[in-house]
Amino acid sequence: MSVPILGINLGRLGFITEMDANEVFSRLPGLLKGKGWIEERAMLEAQVADKSFHALNDVVLHSVAVRLVNIEAKIDGTLLTTYRADGVIVATATGSTSYSLASGGPILHPQSREVVLQPVSCHLGLSHALILPPQSAIDLKIARGERVILSIDGQVELPLSAGENVRVNLSPHVARFLRVHESTYFYGSLWQKLGGRRNEN
Repeated sequence: MSVPILGINLGRLGFITEMDANEVFSRLPGLLKGKGWIEERAMLEAQVADKSFHALNDVVLHSVAVRLVNIEAKIDGTLLTTYRADGVIVATATGSTSYSLASGGPILHPQSREVVLQPVSCHLGLSHALILPPQSAIDLKIARGERVILSIDGQVELPLSAGENVRVNLSPHVARFLRVHESTYFYGSLWQKLGGRRNEN
């Protein structure tokens, strides 16, 4: 994405937004004059057969019904484990403050290029998140007898059947955000948005 995005928070959390709706008109003239800076964030690419999708937040495989599914995970061609869980999340740093965080995953700095591999409500086996280097290739294969949904940023929903494989790696594209706050904005907003309260003692 070559055109930068200016995020305006119309909801509650808004981790990737830059300002509230009531700030727009006061800040817009300065932005049009070139104020601010550009933050680049990593994206993911998911490949299924001849289809390719790009995600800013996450690529998620989850069960069709309310039941556990078996998903085989390989990293760079080496078998890691077969997850027996509600699903599996592959998240960018941006996605690390979204569904991955709600599932117990770690928080990455927004400009980090590492990738989070996070099972959802894992029943047996490897239940912790893994932080993988940017060059990693992650293969998620649907086990025999299973049916799952592939979700791309919660926008694209694609049903998958047993034997199908999803390969996830960093996308060649990046998302560019227009920022007006200081480059350390993330730390203060993280505390605020997650409901923290400062200890005054």
